[in-house]
Amino acid sequence: MLDNLTARLARIVKTLRGEARLTEANVQDALREVRVALLEADVALPVVRDFVAAVREKALGEAVVGSLSPGQALIGVVHRELTRVMGDANAALDLAAQPPAVILMAGLQGSGKTTTTGKLARLLQAQKKKVLLVSCDVYRPAAIEQLAAVAAQAGVDVFPSAAGEAPQGIALRALEHAKTRYYDVLVVDTAGRLAIDEAMMQEIAALHAALRPVETLFVVDAMQGQDAVNVARAFGERLPLTGVILTKLDGDARGGAALSVRQVTGKPIKFAGTGEKLDALEPFHPERMAARVLGMGDILSLVEDAHKQVDLEDAKRVADKIRKGKGFDLEDYKQQIAQMQKMGGLAAMLDKLPAQLAGQVNPAQLQDDRQLRRITGVINAMTPQERTHPELIKASRKRRIAAGAGVPVQEVNRLLGQFEQMQKMMKMMKGGNMARMVRNLKGALPGAR
Repeated sequence: MLDNLTARLARIVKTLRGEARLTEANVQDALREVRVALLEADVALPVVRDFVAAVREKALGEAVVGSLSPGQALIGVVHRELTRVMGDANAALDLAAQPPAVILMAGLQGSGKTTTTGKLARLLQAQKKKVLLVSCDVYRPAAIEQLAAVAAQAGVDVFPSAAGEAPQGIALRALEHAKTRYYDVLVVDTAGRLAIDEAMMQEIAALHAALRPVETLFVVDAMQGQDAVNVARAFGERLPLTGVILTKLDGDARGGAALSVRQVTGKPIKFAGTGEKLDALEPFHPERMAARVLGMGDILSLVEDAHKQVDLEDAKRVADKIRKGKGFDLEDYKQQIAQMQKMGGLAAMLDKLPAQLAGQVNPAQLQDDRQLRRITGVINAMTPQERTHPELIKASRKRRIAAGAGVPVQEVNRLLGQFEQMQKMMKMMKGGNMARMVRNLKGALPGAR
């Protein structure tokens, strides 16, 4: 997401590299590129105008301290303005209400609203909340069944509803059920349409009036581009929105919605959907997203992911082997693959690294989940002794392992080659040569090839 914008902004820094200071002339040239980059990213034109004007005003008054180049100083201004445009850094859900706190989900059909409802329920459950879901979408075929399936995956309860019922009646019965069963949160999934229409707006406005939700969240597809802005404006005019959830930020979207929706609605982006799995919903941090757009990476989110997903005892054990430069075996390699998959895979991790490091690995060469499962299957086909001492694996053993894993012998050879590179990388880390280690990422890390 926003890769083209990141690349363009990086080029702007390079064009200012030879300049001694920020002047009106070189700032004007750089901002012309910024304007083009934002428009190509599908950012709304009024937002682009306001953004460029604000950056120009602040950049010309920016003092360039001795340790910074003019390009770095300009990027500092752009970073602060991107953060401002994308909203409040403390946009958490406000559930300080007498239980059950009602959350109303709004958005067009196809925006990922029902799946996001399940993701949000899972997130709330992790915060020790007792959550009930209900579908008021009585129009879309299988919408009610889809929410029930998502609720089952998330491990939360769902209030039954049927296609012939009135949405408002379903919602009020669900609210009463939530009160008598002592639920903390009721999340209401509403009907969407392929386009905005008056009947849809009247229905959701009536639901809002009946339920009086503490949170009214607008779910918007980041891949909609300029359409997302128009939809956001229409919903914002008819509903007292409290926040926005952006979905499909992991897709091929140019990403302009992330920079436009908050400005148009005046409401904070509270969450971002970053994948199809139910745990792929994360709080939206404008400052971190701005840093990622500018190629600075998002190390804080990467650390938070690791803290949530990684087994600390296992990590300490592996770190000790790495520090000593020996003892790292194929069983450890398999566990590292499992830990990495929990964090969304290597591509998701690279997306949060600074561009200078991540750029040394070609995303097109990263293996998908199916290929990683194949690697795990090959390791599982080995004996414990072979995993500990892979040097024992010769031709006959390779044939047996390949047959057991259901793969060609070449797959076994490839895995052993990757593991050998990983061992070399461990020795580099022992010697403190981080630059050489990063250059070897492409072939050595689990999930790269």
